[in-house]
Amino acid sequence: MEIYETESEIGKRKSWLLSLIVIVLVGIGVLVVLQVAALAVAPYLFNISIEEIMGLMTGDYSPANGRMAMFFVQGIGSGIGFWVAAYVIIRFIDKANLHWNIQMQRFTAKGAGLILLITLGGMLFNGLLVYWNSQLILPEFMSGVELWMKEMEAQLMELTLYLTDFQSIPELLMGVLVIGVLAGIGEEVFFRGLIQPKMHLYTGNGHAGVWLTAFIFSAIHFQFYGFLPRLFLGGMFGYLYYYSGSLTYPILAHIANNTITVIMVYASNQGMIDFDMESTDTVYYPAALGGLLVLMVGIFYFKKTNKPYGELEQGV
Repeated sequence: MEIYETESEIGKRKSWLLSLIVIVLVGIGVLVVLQVAALAVAPYLFNISIEEIMGLMTGDYSPANGRMAMFFVQGIGSGIGFWVAAYVIIRFIDKANLHWNIQMQRFTAKGAGLILLITLGGMLFNGLLVYWNSQLILPEFMSGVELWMKEMEAQLMELTLYLTDFQSIPELLMGVLVIGVLAGIGEEVFFRGLIQPKMHLYTGNGHAGVWLTAFIFSAIHFQFYGFLPRLFLGGMFGYLYYYSGSLTYPILAHIANNTITVIMVYASNQGMIDFDMESTDTVYYPAALGGLLVLMVGIFYFKKTNKPYGELEQGV
């Protein structure tokens, strides 16, 4: 079970609406402040103007140091931003204790090995969800919304392809740091460490807490044609925390998932493997079903070998 011990009034079930409003306001505020700070510093670090950085977001990828500058802004504004937002809320508003000493004690090498196996299985199965999600067709009366969704998806994919078109080892390492490590830590602390135990408390059901958090996690990325696979990942990460009582496991899984993807893109660009991040036209069912089997067996064994942490009152 998630570890989130607080006696603060705002952290109690009766204050759920106020608590969620505070999370939204603090979260947005911290992300905006850090992104503005990163934008102010980036020109001095990468010899690029703010206008050029803003141009990168609208499709002008001509600046020489644009990729590194964008990674810097993204790393500070999002990866570190989510961690700082969670810290402010947990430490100063909820005055909560995540008992990191206990969470770290629950991390084992055996558990880490299981996490990597579960992550690989999840990635294989997620290929099927990517395919299903790409086949989404809205009713005729929503054709305008569907067109807008596809245009936004195309813009985001274009930016993603630019960011992952690594031209050097330093760019690859920066990609791993920002997309893998910082995103993995920041997003897991915010969504699984902060949001999930609150949703568990508010609904009175651990499974509802996992999936409500996964829904928010997926929706906040604003990628409609990636909603289902990201929802699945959020659920997978959520159960790793719910069954173990240690955030270290979903953090490791998130880092592994993102880092493996980044390395595969780089290897594909170098001609070492055949991997097309844009391709959603086909799916290899044996791999997807095999991945699902590995995932289910891994989760079952992971749950069996991790006793829930239930000694502390959770947020009451």
